[in-house]
Amino acid sequence: METLKEIEAFMSSNPSEIVTLILEDNVKTPNGLSRIFESSGLKKYWFPLSKMPQGGKDWPSVKDMVASNQKLIVFTSDRSKQQAEGIAYQWNFMVETQYGSGGLTGNCRNRRESAPLGDKTRSLVLVNYFGTVPVADVSCRYNSRGLMEMLGKCYLSAGNRWANFVAVDYYKRSNGGGVFEAVDKLNGEMLCGCHDVRACVGGSLVKCK
Repeated sequence: METLKEIEAFMSSNPSEIVTLILEDNVKTPNGLSRIFESSGLKKYWFPLSKMPQGGKDWPSVKDMVASNQKLIVFTSDRSKQQAEGIAYQWNFMVETQYGSGGLTGNCRNRRESAPLGDKTRSLVLVNYFGTVPVADVSCRYNSRGLMEMLGKCYLSAGNRWANFVAVDYYKRSNGGGVFEAVDKLNGEMLCGCHDVRACVGGSLVKCK
């Protein structure tokens, strides 16, 4: 609950931000998860299931989501809650790579619950890149060159689609630009086809590659 209240405070203070929560859902009480979101004050930002694109279609623009104040996207790992509580079942809308050490082998493959990465009826792509046992010093290595290389491999495996979400451990640790550089690359590729999002801005000194 406290974490959700922190998210509510962030969204209240940053009205133009979009937040996505991908929940490993172990809440067994009927409607328990919905009540927690209601109590935290986050329901007022809820992006409704009825508006989520089906069959791999495009999502609304950030501008439209902010204008409608529907800027909190929530996914659950519990399939039953899509019907029972109107919370989107994660793997109906995205493909996801293998998590843990099995996802660090250099082969970009889907986790068991996910459709194949190339399935474009799921419009979102989540790439996991972290070890089974979280170790801060080791994450420095993972969150550097290895992460950038994996994102390129997964782009091809996902049918020439860049990752919308990246999951790592110790996101502030790296031996270089790290996760922040990776996200800048992903945003640049998706916005304007450049290796760095800064190159998408008119007059930028960063050249498009």
